[in-house]
Amino acid sequence: MDERLIKVGITHGDINGIGYEVILKTFSDIRLTDLCTPIIYGSSKIAAYHRKALDLAPLNMNIISQAEDAGVNRVNIINCVNDEIKVELSKSTEVAGKAAFKSLEAAVSDIKRGAVDVLLTAPINKHNIQNENFHFPGHTEYLEQCFGDAEKKALMILMKDGLRVALVTGHVPLSQVASSINTDNIVNKLRVFNHSLIQDFGIVKPRIAVLSLNPHAGDAGLLGTEEETIIKPAMVEAEKKGVMSFGPYPADGFFGSRMYDKFDGVLAMYHDQGLAPFKALAMDDGVNFTAGLPVVRTSPAHGTAYDIAGKNLASEESFRQALYAALDIYRNRIRYKNATSNPLRKQYFEKGGDNEKLDLTKDDESNGL
Repeated sequence: MDERLIKVGITHGDINGIGYEVILKTFSDIRLTDLCTPIIYGSSKIAAYHRKALDLAPLNMNIISQAEDAGVNRVNIINCVNDEIKVELSKSTEVAGKAAFKSLEAAVSDIKRGAVDVLLTAPINKHNIQNENFHFPGHTEYLEQCFGDAEKKALMILMKDGLRVALVTGHVPLSQVASSINTDNIVNKLRVFNHSLIQDFGIVKPRIAVLSLNPHAGDAGLLGTEEETIIKPAMVEAEKKGVMSFGPYPADGFFGSRMYDKFDGVLAMYHDQGLAPFKALAMDDGVNFTAGLPVVRTSPAHGTAYDIAGKNLASEESFRQALYAALDIYRNRIRYKNATSNPLRKQYFEKGGDNEKLDLTKDDESNGL
């Protein structure tokens, strides 16, 4: 497979944040167009405004009307928002929210019809993007509605190298975390996580660490009972479905002692439990990956960063790593699909007569041998 044919749909995010800054800085390295065909969904004029405001080196962009026209070895851009939109750096505005949604909507439409291969999203403002079509706490939940179903739930994974942290509950208030956790939910998340580690990261037998909900893993019920009544039963049930999980571990000691190095993935019960230590370890180059969906979507681990927007202070490293991750995961999925598309058919002989069947999936004793 020619890696240059991987088309990466890139949303520009909130136009008043650092989205364009990290995009422009990333693709100032022209070698990246040897790895993929980037297609930015946004505005060439807004991109030019940011480049001038940041005093960045010129970047030639190939303006196209549809993804099918994307040029190889070029940075392509589709003008999907009004060029007259006003940019107000470091401010949250209704206009910026509308522009962010138009970009996301156009990119999602193209990946649905197969015009682009993977999706890379720049940060949005979760407040100003809200509208009748986007009433979600973030990208993950919106994409779950676009691509998921009752059986295919999205799973947020924050990743850097071998550290992969997933969440049972995502963007929910802390006061609702305990009531949102149940055995079925944890089993589902473990299964999605396990499959993603196999399919998206090429790990044959993933080992998943599960964090406790309460301090000190409940301290034998003194500090809470969810570990005994919900989390452990979920781990037992997931094991029956082929998932290897360990714990539950108290989060403070788990991260403090670097136990995460011993596992392929970490399942946290709620947002800050998993992401606070992750971002302390990998804020500059961490990646947000949405697992459990039929499409590949990544994003940088940071937000709009209004406080430094327009100051040429933002690092593009997280965005660049999100690009690399999207390409790697896309290729891993192709390899996984090729490896599992034609499994060996079961062969057996029926007992008795000339056509005695032998089930080769069973041991000798089960076959009466």
